[in-house]
Amino acid sequence: MALRVTADTLIPGRGDPISDGAVVADGDNILYAGPAADAPPPSPEDARTHVPAVMPGMWEVHGHFVGSPVPDLEHMATADAGSLVARSTADVTATLAGGITSVREVGGLGFSLKPVVDEGTIAGPRIYPAGAILSTTGGHADIHGLPLDFVHGLGDRGFPFSQICDGPSSCLLAVRKQLRRGASVIKICASGGVLSEVDHPIHQQFSHEELVTIVEEAGRAERVVAAHCHGKPGIVAALKAGVKTIEHGSYLDEETAQMMLDTDAILVPTRFVIDELLRMEDSLPAYAYRKGVMVADHHAMALKTAVAAGVKIAMGTDIFVSGPMYGRNSLEVKLLIDAGMTPLEAVEAATANGPLTLGPQAPLSGQLRERYEADIIAFDANPLEDETVWGDPDRVTHVWKAGELVKGPA
Repeated sequence: MALRVTADTLIPGRGDPISDGAVVADGDNILYAGPAADAPPPSPEDARTHVPAVMPGMWEVHGHFVGSPVPDLEHMATADAGSLVARSTADVTATLAGGITSVREVGGLGFSLKPVVDEGTIAGPRIYPAGAILSTTGGHADIHGLPLDFVHGLGDRGFPFSQICDGPSSCLLAVRKQLRRGASVIKICASGGVLSEVDHPIHQQFSHEELVTIVEEAGRAERVVAAHCHGKPGIVAALKAGVKTIEHGSYLDEETAQMMLDTDAILVPTRFVIDELLRMEDSLPAYAYRKGVMVADHHAMALKTAVAAGVKIAMGTDIFVSGPMYGRNSLEVKLLIDAGMTPLEAVEAATANGPLTLGPQAPLSGQLRERYEADIIAFDANPLEDETVWGDPDRVTHVWKAGELVKGPA
């Protein structure tokens, strides 16, 4: 029995929309996507659905499943690990219901959640985990208010959020530890950040030698490196070392935008989390709120600079506070449109560009094309014309993952 979805508008992920379109899938693979008039003949056993608009399942390429109800790294590190995992299961399911069918999980509980999702025990998107975030001592993923030996032992206590590494040999071992667990991508902190207490978002973290060691070791296993970068020094250093994705890019300018074009790097701007942080003054540590305010305007300008320069962009939100944020991931699409992307370009950032952030590990996904994964979503309106659908999981009427209906009426 095949799945057959017809739609007033078919948005392929890459390319122009198609009026009166159809998608036909059998199991995990798409057999046909295009004009309904040219689709293969239906079978009486086919599962048929008609929707206003159909498109590929979206990719969240900067996701965190950490299960913390508050935006505080110290709380995450000291909370009961079982409670964190339990909350994350609800976040995973909400993410899928919001139309996200694949997540590049760049630091958190991805290794623990992935097999449970894969076996079908909980409903969730495909998870591509990075494992622990690689950080220098005193860097962004070091939790500065806790004793250093405690931070080094986080993995042993069930919360492998970060891996502290200093010097090329330590960085080499840190990469290999993540690969040993099955990492799909390696995540590093190449600059300071907002939620970390003592570092500065502009300052570079990791030396050139350390960065090259990380990128080369990941490359030997056909993995790419995702670099958390706010400040320009970190962006430049990361790009020179060969990272594939720049996360945040708050101080990106025309020079670094050109560097990204020259190196075929991808920007994951995460405007969603910047906007959310500005609404969290009452719950954020005071230092984090101050730093969030400091980077917000720079980030807005950097994103517009990247869009104007034609830098390749993939959708990521940096959601990390357990609860209602999950499922609203697609609001990032609207924020990309606000920064100057066309609706079709923003959809491409949320679909076809997503798998590219995994480099050689990229699956055939994010597009409605023959042989691609049958991860398909539908809206109650054409999202290219009605921007109010973005960020509202209730507007996602259907979700099919691997050709199976996981949300919506049959």
